[in-house]
Amino acid sequence: MTSKERAALRAKANGLEPIIQIGKEGITDNLISQIDDTLDVRELIKIRVHLETCPKTPKELAPELAEKLGAEVIQVIGGVIVLYREADEERIAEKKKKRGSGSAKATAKKKVKIKGMRARQREKEAKNPYAKYDRPRYKNDREKKQGRS
Repeated sequence: MTSKERAALRAKANGLEPIIQIGKEGITDNLISQIDDTLDVRELIKIRVHLETCPKTPKELAPELAEKLGAEVIQVIGGVIVLYREADEERIAEKKKKRGSGSAKATAKKKVKIKGMRARQREKEAKNPYAKYDRPRYKNDREKKQGRS
């Protein structure tokens, strides 16, 4: 990567907020998979390193993360690491195949349609023809049903 490309990515990263945080656990497998998924989607990310609790400094963590993820370190300033990895459609497709389509969960959910009072009344009337007489149509009908005049 040339210095001009790196400078352009630094400029893009300036407006980004840190998405991922590294704390007292340091680099874990969970963290690597989370950053990997994020890089697939966004390409350019900021990572916040909590300086007080993290076992290593950000400058030590950055090359280690870049090596494990196949990404490039754009910059490390203070407690912030900026990583870049170009999205590879083939790799993303392979990951989706390994994980499964995820459609099993979606089909397992029962679709619930919320019905209003009128829809419920129409269903009731369709099942029972005498149900039409259960509901008063107008305010005057309601009063007559209750015995008021």
